[in-house]
Amino acid sequence: MSAQTDTPAPVTTVYQVTGMSCGHCEGSVSGEISRLPGVTSVKAVASSGEVTVVSAAPLDDEAVRAAVDEAGFELAGKA
Repeated sequence: MSAQTDTPAPVTTVYQVTGMSCGHCEGSVSGEISRLPGVTSVKAVASSGEVTVVSAAPLDDEAVRAAVDEAGFELAGKA
């Protein structure tokens, strides 16, 4: 017997965000994206512009774009 769960595996997506230059920038972007439904973890790195998002299911790119815009930055796409 094997244990089965109905919980899908988490999805990790890396986005490229332009304009981040400091820890405050990272916090702003992380805070906005973390409000999206299903997001469980966000790690933004200003030096590379990469934002790694772990979510319960794939996220809508336009929802991520809107969150990044709200933080005052631009989503360049997936890394």
